[in-house]
Amino acid sequence: MPTALTDSTSHNNNDSQLQNDSIQSTLLKHIEEYPGLRYRQLLRLTNIVNGVLSYHLKRLEKSNQIRVNRSRSKETRYYPINTSDEEFDIIGYMRNEPSRRIISYLLERQSCTFNEIVEYTGKASSTTSWHLKRLIDGGIVSVRYYRQHQVYELTDGEVVAETLYKYKDRIADKILDNYTHIIDSL
Repeated sequence: MPTALTDSTSHNNNDSQLQNDSIQSTLLKHIEEYPGLRYRQLLRLTNIVNGVLSYHLKRLEKSNQIRVNRSRSKETRYYPINTSDEEFDIIGYMRNEPSRRIISYLLERQSCTFNEIVEYTGKASSTTSWHLKRLIDGGIVSVRYYRQHQVYELTDGEVVAETLYKYKDRIADKILDNYTHIIDSL
């Protein structure tokens, strides 16, 4: 015959499991809806306590329900499990406004000089240079020489365009919305 203590423990374990499932379901929903979210963004979106969020993200990662990208710059982003490697990188860069503007401009123009990119983004030369370097290191942008000038272009514009089109509703914001016509025309 079960004792009251056993019944209480069993009930508490069931409640705890339901709560864990609910938290993980919420996290999966946000990660699916906004691929490439960073940890702090998930903290703000969910209002889950830091340690609890960390615990559940580790469980989701270990159970292969999400993909995690930990970059050299110590920036961690969370993605749905079905995100391809190419999409993984592109989405991460598109979540950063200066990088997004550079990528969008290169989609529109095919190739351009550093000064054209600086003028278009409205950012300082040093800021633009830093973001271009990250995009080059990430394999998104390549640089070549043409008539004694460095010319920047997307390494694979088709993959970038396809990824933006596929995820436009999930990574879209006002700035990205302005560029969907470029993607639609490809």
